[in-house]
Formats: sequence, structure tokens, C-alpha cells
Amino acid sequence: MKHKNLVQMPNGYLNRTPIFQFILLSILFPLWGAAASLNDILIAQFKSVFTLSDFATAFVQSAFYGGYFLIAIPASLIIKKTNYKLAVITGLICYIIGCSLFFPASHMATYFMFLCAIFAIAIGLGFLETSANTYSSMMGPRESAVLRLNISQTFTPIGSLLGIVLGKYLIFQEGESLDNQLAKMSSEEAHIFGLKMLQHTLQPYKYMILVLIAVLVLFLITKYPSCKAQIEKTEVGKKSELIKTLKYLGGNSRFRKGIIAQFLYVGMQVAVWSFTIRLALDLNSEINERSASNFMIYSFIAFFVGKFVANLLMTRFSAKKVLVIYSIIGTLLLAYTSFASSTMAVYAAVAVSMLFGPCWATIYSETLEIVEEKQHTEVAGAILVMAIVGGAVIPAVQGLVSDLTGSLQLAFLVPTACFIYVGYYFYSGVNKREKVKKLMSEDQINSAK
Repeated sequence: MKHKNLVQMPNGYLNRTPIFQFILLSILFPLWGAAASLNDILIAQFKSVFTLSDFATAFVQSAFYGGYFLIAIPASLIIKKTNYKLAVITGLICYIIGCSLFFPASHMATYFMFLCAIFAIAIGLGFLETSANTYSSMMGPRESAVLRLNISQTFTPIGSLLGIVLGKYLIFQEGESLDNQLAKMSSEEAHIFGLKMLQHTLQPYKYMILVLIAVLVLFLITKYPSCKAQIEKTEVGKKSELIKTLKYLGGNSRFRKGIIAQFLYVGMQVAVWSFTIRLALDLNSEINERSASNFMIYSFIAFFVGKFVANLLMTRFSAKKVLVIYSIIGTLLLAYTSFASSTMAVYAAVAVSMLFGPCWATIYSETLEIVEEKQHTEVAGAILVMAIVGGAVIPAVQGLVSDLTGSLQLAFLVPTACFIYVGYYFYSGVNKREKVKKLMSEDQINSAK
């Protein structure tokens, strides 16, 4: 390893964290945060312009998180054969290509073409998340892996916030809501107006391409440690066999529970954010999309604060205990969102973002830590990223419930149920840890006797 005073342990972890490389790696996190939050803007825009049902608008998230699902395993195999840095570079290039596809999409003006562009972006982000999440947790001592990933994840809401701001001012326009404006137009006028509105969707992606190119150049010229576990020669054959790795991971019940928790958590978060703007418009017909997008700005500020507070709490309490409390409060807020009779329901949906903060990073790190045979780390990380497909499924379920019941507000019971399971997952982890401590104490007492 060429990094001065840096030692890589046999399990892949480093003796210390290389600060510049860690910061540069953490810059990737707001990049996918911006792409994800722009989807929330696009859903509101496409709903009116293409006259879509709530279920159909969720296809934006299905295309986005479906791309993650399909690319995660191939990305992990590339990492196994090469290194994390190459996967990051590949992800950035695919991300740039996806953003560039918004140029033809805005001119072709078909919902399908926009979904293709979003899917291409997701391919790039699948590479980035599969590599960066695991890389962040490995880039330093093993005992601080969870905290390290939470620190990197703290940058994500900054990107989410920037994405919403770009969407608010570059995609949404002043005046009445799109639905109100379109209702006053003839079919021909509405078509011309819709084409004009779709041109605005291109604007934020122009700026993102410039940023992505700059980050790509920095990664190309920066040296990075490998952070890959040393595998004995007798294990090399096993390492290359994907089926055996999947069998090993599938036979671990704790790992399976972690995957389910990640699936439901991501789905819950994406569902809440996908429909917050719509909920605000439904409960207050006097505001337009640009004003309603303020609630997403508040949501991402709350998300950032929640992460920051959780990081502080985790330095004093176990991550699982912190997340149990977060889950209980989050469940109550989502239940209130489903039944409140005023715009306070929207503020409750905003507040719950504060409780989302540490969930992803903690579930990811804790579940990855379960994998004791480190030759399976890359694929295990990829499967955890594949669990992001919850973001493709849960919003669609919520949209379907909204269409069937005629109440978008009542459909918030779908993410409420998800938060209940996430809380159970962390609670069962706390119980298991307490039982282990109790058994260890009893063993020590018996040994002393």
C-alpha cells in the first residue's frame, strides 16, 4: 500500500482513516441524494403534464430503484475482480450519461423516455452506492465502521436539499398549480403548455453534469487504498463462486432480516418523500407546486438534523437503542399523518424525516458486520444495495392504495407499517445483544468460581 503510515489489516479495514480520500468519497453521497430528491419534483410535474394516476407516477421511483436492483450484483462482481475506485469511476460515467439523456427526453416529451433517462442514472448510482457504502465502512478501524458510514451518510441530505432547491426554481414555475392552469385550457393549449413545462425538467441536470465531471477528474487523479480482505489461496476458488456466496448469505437468518429491514426502510422513506408535495397540494388547494416543494426542503433539513443528532447519540448509546426510539416516534408521526384533518398532517410527514436519518447507514453496517467470512463482503454489500428496490415497490403500493381508497392521506398507513417492522428489527437486535452480555457475564462468574 502506497499511503504513508497507512496499514491495511487482513480483514480489509485500515489502521486509520485517510482524511482526504474519505472526504472525497463522502462527496459521492450528496450526488445520489440530489438525483433521488429530484425524482420527488418530477413526480409532481409528470402527474399533471402526463395526466397520471398516483400508481403511474410511482413508476418514476420504480425505474430509479429498479436500476439499483439490477446493477448491484454486476457492480459487486466488478469490485471483486478489480477495486472500489474503478466501480466509483464507472458509476460516475454512467451517471453523466443518464443526465445527458434528459436532453433528448425533454424534446421527445414522452413519459417512457424520461423513465429511461432515470433508469440510466440509477445504473450509475447503483455502482456508486454498491462501492461507496462498503468502502466508507472499511476505510478505517473496524470498531468505528458504523459511525464512519453514518458520517458519510450525513452528506446525503445536503445533496437532497440541493436537488429540491434546483427543482423548485428550475422546474417548477410561478403562478397557480399546474392542475389549475391546465383545467382552464383547451386540449391543444394544454398540450403546448405541457411541452413547455417538460423543457424545464432539463435545467437541473445541466448543472449536475458539470459537477459530476469535476468529481470524476478528482477520483481519476487520487490514489486510494484497496480495503479488500486478504483471502487465503485455498479460498480463492470459493471466492469466485457466486452461488456459494449466495448460499452462505441466504443461510444466515440475521442477514435475511437485515435485508427485509433495508427493503422496507428505503421503501418507506421514498414513499413518504414521493407524496409529500402531493399531500400538501391536496390539503391546501391555494398553493402551487413551487410553494409545496418548501415542505421537501424542510424534510431534508429535518433529515440532516436527525442524522447529526443520531451521530452524537451513537457516541454514548448503542446504535440499535437509538434506532428503536427513532422508530417508535416515527411510527406515531406517520400514523398522525394518515388521520390528521388539517395541514398539520404535512408537517408531521416533514418531521418524520428527522427519524429517517440514521436508519440506512445503521442497517447497512450492522448487517454487513454479520458477514463473518469476509470473502463474501462485496456481494453482501451488493445485496444490501439491491434492497433499495423497496423504493420501487412501496411507493407503488402506496400509490395503488391511494387510487383504490381515493385518499392519498390514508395511504400513508403503508409507510407506517414499514416503520413498525424497522422498529421491531432494531428492538430484536437490542434483545439479542443483552442476552449475549448476560451469558458472557454468567460465564465469567462461573469461571471465577
